Amino acid sequence: MDNLDRKIFVAGHRGLVGSAVLRCLERRGYHNLLTRARGEVDLTDYRAVAALFQQEKPEVVIDAAAKVGGILANDSYPADFIRDNLFIQNHLIDCAYRAGVRKFVFLGSSCIYPKAAPQPMREEHLLTGALEPTNEWYAVAKIAGIKMCQAYRRQYGFDAISLMPTNLYGPGDYFDLEKSHVLPALLRKFHEAKQRGDAAVTVWGSGTPRREFLYVDDLAEAVVFLMENYSDPGIVNIGTGEDLSIRELAGMIRAEVGFAGELRFDASKPDGTPRKLLDVSRLSALGWRAATPLAEGIRKTYRWYLGHAADLRV
Repeated sequence: MDNLDRKIFVAGHRGLVGSAVLRCLERRGYHNLLTRARGEVDLTDYRAVAALFQQEKPEVVIDAAAKVGGILANDSYPADFIRDNLFIQNHLIDCAYRAGVRKFVFLGSSCIYPKAAPQPMREEHLLTGALEPTNEWYAVAKIAGIKMCQAYRRQYGFDAISLMPTNLYGPGDYFDLEKSHVLPALLRKFHEAKQRGDAAVTVWGSGTPRREFLYVDDLAEAVVFLMENYSDPGIVNIGTGEDLSIRELAGMIRAEVGFAGELRFDASKPDGTPRKLLDVSRLSALGWRAATPLAEGIRKTYRWYLGHAADLRV
């Protein structure tokens, strides 16, 4: 996969992951890059996706398109999360195969694993137990995408790989206080509390759940690395192999933002999965490791937020 002339379609190129993948491809020298905004091609419309693929005939497809959100969004809009994600991935996988795409990269999520999975979570733990109820709709859709990639490989010889990133953050993130993931939501919450001079910031949950966080540009490097070097039906975890509690994360963000007030936790709100740490030994054995420490990534993300806060859809 070292041909820099290959036409690569990055689905979801305006999102957190897709934009980082696009930056990485450009840095690597790939120049025949295909993108389409939501207003140009509706990925939930099979005919529109099929027409795009037949017209453009990409050689590689990286599926970074998805409907995503935090605990509240997943719990509030279960039908939207399972329907839209199934439509998007089904259409992309099937149309890519039928158009002769040579490599398909499917991006899932660490939330696919059982709520009570052993820690750290290995790839073989998939489908060994019940899912976390607050995001099972999204997880079921992503599991279906993995199985569809494996089925198309088995039946048609379609070179589709499935990659499972941990919790992501970085430039281009979504900072809505109700719909975003925990790290960007906390960054915005502490920033606005500092601006208002609030005496305290309250964080959802007990603060005890542990989470792993991967800087999105590191993820993009892993995606391109695996696009170039991996071809197997087995899924691959992408993460740092390290985690911390939400209380520790909130403390790091408070320090970076410079908020001097009190940190409180609302234990009446849901915690989600108690721990969600990926075993990344398979990825490490392939020769890739994350490069950005969490403190540095938070610093870069906050600087990006300060430069774009006025323009964000928050």
